[in-house]
Amino acid sequence: MSEKEKHFTENDRIFYSDGYKLAQSVVDQGISNQSLFAAMESLYTAIDGLNESVTALAKRQNSAVACIKGCDWCCRQEVYAGSYELHYLSAQIKLIFSPDELSELKNRIEEKYESTSKLTDDEVLNFKSACPLLRDGACSMYSFRPMACRIYMSTKLDTCINFYHHPEDETNFPALIEFPLRAGRMMNEGFGAALKEIGVQSVEFRLEDGLRRALQTDLLMR
Repeated sequence: MSEKEKHFTENDRIFYSDGYKLAQSVVDQGISNQSLFAAMESLYTAIDGLNESVTALAKRQNSAVACIKGCDWCCRQEVYAGSYELHYLSAQIKLIFSPDELSELKNRIEEKYESTSKLTDDEVLNFKSACPLLRDGACSMYSFRPMACRIYMSTKLDTCINFYHHPEDETNFPALIEFPLRAGRMMNEGFGAALKEIGVQSVEFRLEDGLRRALQTDLLMR
């Protein structure tokens, strides 16, 4: 057990273990893009199922999740994702987007990268700019979006709007549900730890930085 794991709660250990076991299936099936992507789809399916349960519980407790299609306030702040997530996302983009759509997307990615690459980590937290994948108020790659996007669930729309307009106010933050945030992070950490053990390194990138790299290179494994 690592020093970090010693400070995990019981729930942390459960979700970390879930992510770890899913990544181990990559070894069982033989290391390839196909096995990696299948494991990631299982990872995303697991967190989506948890989110559905949390959403149903919140509704029963009169604290319904405010996130709906067409609400894109959270799609205008910085998103971080692991390199394996970004390679998976880029692979799906290459399959789905037409050549013209891919060219337009790359242009949007470059435009955002030009802005964010000049900012420090602290400055980028207050920077608001539309995600390159955002089209007409919705994510154009919603089914393949990274973990960070999946676990961002707010119960009060006004707090998201205020956070967008006043990011410098340190007392103002969206009313996010903590449980899926923590669960998703732990699952991702466990998944990444297992991949590291089999020699697949994961590095965290800002979405636009990681995507521009992934779309210009071969996939992670063959």
